[in-house]
Amino acid sequence: MIVVTGATGNIGRSLVDHLLAEGAAVRALTRDPERAGLPAEAETVRADLTDPASLGPALHGADALFLNLAAGGGDAARTVVDAAVKAGVRRIVLNSSIAVSEGPQDADNFLARMHGAVEDAVRASGLEWTFVRGGAYAANALQWAEEIREGGVVRDPHPGAATSPVHEDDLAAVAGAALLDTTGAHAGQAYVVTGPASLTREDQVATIGRVIGRPTRVETIPEEQAAEERATPGVPKEVLLQLFRLFATAVGTTAPVTDTVERVTGRPARTFEQWVEGHAADFR
Repeated sequence: MIVVTGATGNIGRSLVDHLLAEGAAVRALTRDPERAGLPAEAETVRADLTDPASLGPALHGADALFLNLAAGGGDAARTVVDAAVKAGVRRIVLNSSIAVSEGPQDADNFLARMHGAVEDAVRASGLEWTFVRGGAYAANALQWAEEIREGGVVRDPHPGAATSPVHEDDLAAVAGAALLDTTGAHAGQAYVVTGPASLTREDQVATIGRVIGRPTRVETIPEEQAAEERATPGVPKEVLLQLFRLFATAVGTTAPVTDTVERVTGRPARTFEQWVEGHAADFR
């Protein structure tokens, strides 16, 4: 049995589909099974990762666990690790971040600190582990969907910031390979997973316009203004400001590109354009 946290998120949904296609038994965790919309073949279970009492039943009988911080945050993730040990889970595949370098610079990067702390907890658990250190998600472009639909103008503080956007299906495929591993080849590996090309945020907006057949452009605005406009209860202004400061350091650079997807799955990483083609309806 493989337990998937964050099962209704972009990576989680793709991972559930991938594991089921490989014939695995899957238990998908969600706060609201009735609204999850997951395949009937998956055992969809109500679980709140911030509630330790719900974790024992959710992990009972599981051999492997996909752990995603997006499902509850760093504190909840560490609680899940403890519960996994108690439940007899053998393997954890952690959805981590490319920000983690295991060097002194991690102390100055809030994403590295957050994910690195959970990596440390997984290592200390004594369980078999694999880290999937994903680069910038292609799906982050969905934050621009409303602006593109309404007028084709994306307001952004750092349009020249470069990332190598990675498709959620590729992250799921790498995680799936580690979860299903029968040889031990993926044990103890920290995989850095990126898309196949370095693109600026302006490049991404232009790609969206080209795919949907409508003109798109970026209007540069101050960080403070962007953070105020995009802040939500789940992503407060201060977190956005920290993220924008990281983007500022990526202006004028070339983002790292790895061949991890091809090495692990046997096929090339999907391009950002392919991602947009699959999500074009969101921008029209």
